[in-house]
Amino acid sequence: MSRPRASVFAFLILIATVATSAAAQQAAPVAPVAPSGDRLRVFLDCDDCDSDYVRREIEFIDYVRDRKEADLHILVTTQDTASGGEEWVFNFIGLGRFNGLNDELKYTSLQTSTDAEERAGYTRVLKLGLVRYVSSTPIAEKLQVVYKGEPGARDAPAAAGARSDPWNFWVFRIRAGGSFEGEEREKFHNYSGSFTGNRVTERWKVNTAVNLNFRENHFTLSDGEKLVDTSRAHQATALVVKSLGEHWAAAGRGRAASTTFLNQDRAFRAGAGVEYSFFPYRASATKELTAQLTFGVNRFDYIERTIYGKDSETVGDAQFILGFDLTQPWGNTDVTLETLAYLHDTSRHRLELDGEIDVRLFKGFALNLGGSISRVRDQIYLRAGDATDEEILLRRRQLATDYRYEFSVGFSYTFGSIFNNIVNTRF
Repeated sequence: MSRPRASVFAFLILIATVATSAAAQQAAPVAPVAPSGDRLRVFLDCDDCDSDYVRREIEFIDYVRDRKEADLHILVTTQDTASGGEEWVFNFIGLGRFNGLNDELKYTSLQTSTDAEERAGYTRVLKLGLVRYVSSTPIAEKLQVVYKGEPGARDAPAAAGARSDPWNFWVFRIRAGGSFEGEEREKFHNYSGSFTGNRVTERWKVNTAVNLNFRENHFTLSDGEKLVDTSRAHQATALVVKSLGEHWAAAGRGRAASTTFLNQDRAFRAGAGVEYSFFPYRASATKELTAQLTFGVNRFDYIERTIYGKDSETVGDAQFILGFDLTQPWGNTDVTLETLAYLHDTSRHRLELDGEIDVRLFKGFALNLGGSISRVRDQIYLRAGDATDEEILLRRRQLATDYRYEFSVGFSYTFGSIFNNIVNTRF
């Protein structure tokens, strides 16, 4: 019986192979690759772009998977805007025959923009930026410029767009939600809500936020005992920043919080400080190096007495942050050095270094390194007494430690055809 079954199986495979081969030969070619020199070769370096949509909408170029094969490298960076939208910065970097021919365009989405509206917006900007380069290729003869203006727009006064803003640049957002999950011996409930109010102009920046989170878990243990674990993490923050030019800024901060994990029934902080940007702030999309120094006063009311015998205390602190962020054609890196010390006892301090680097070492090969290391001496809020096994396993309280660390490494290597034009979303 096994031999006939194997023969039938082999025959079916043969038929499927022949049918697939015939269909492939008869099928019309999809987006054929143009000869070298006819179409612009582009390396689109954008992690946040909808690449399938972009390829469908912009078909007059060749997409390559490595910048070394490209005539043009488009490096895209994004930043959040004051209104809750996003600013997209497109750096067009000429390579090869276009070496030295660089350009920069920007697109800003609204807070209310849908994903479809946002991708249509940045794709339109991409098309505009490509015209300068495609116009010097044979493909230029097949392109035309279309202007979609509104009726009567030509006769409208230039100042018509300068409307008054009844909200005076303020943008608000409210969110609320909950999750419920359970089975026979376990139930989980989580409730959260948030409110933000932001106002940003060239001279002032005001950020306010309220975040509420409550979690409750129910367990039935092997002996039938019921265990209920509850935790809360509530916080309200405010930040006011005054611009002092292209390199300096001054700020004031406020914070009120309540968190069971940190043994803080009530925690308040008020602080102020200055920041210096070694590069002009307008260059922050591609490079940023800042030094920030703040001083603050803290008031803590603890849920339980601490290991230092305190039920409450008021302490001052000093905080210094050095941050470096770089986005370049070869990759990007982000490094932060932060230190905080309590002024009443500088031995109570914390020093933390964390960073990430993603770099293309050679054609097709990218390396990613990330990690952080901290010296921890600032846990003045730790509860007195030993933690129970339940508290450790359920992370109901923070444990004493002298250090924390984390490290990750990864790489990717891509090889094969340099072209990356085809979009096929079947299955």
